[in-house]
Amino acid sequence: MTPVTGRERAAAQAYLRLLESTQAVLADPRLEPYAAAMLTHPMAEADAALRDAGLAGNEAHLLRLVAALRASPATERGRSA
Repeated sequence: MTPVTGRERAAAQAYLRLLESTQAVLADPRLEPYAAAMLTHPMAEADAALRDAGLAGNEAHLLRLVAALRASPATERGRSA
């Protein structure tokens, strides 16, 4: 795999934040009615980061980056690499 650029890393991190936010909102039935409002910012952030990194429409590459980011030892210790 080629080295990950800063923009690609930012896109993968934004995607993970969106995923985690979505899971948190949908896990609490009381928050479900507010899901759209609560997820507007994380969705916009992820969309912008994906476009900026040239990953919009390239889900396969994005998911490889996300998998690599999650497997990173620095990520496991709560730090970005």
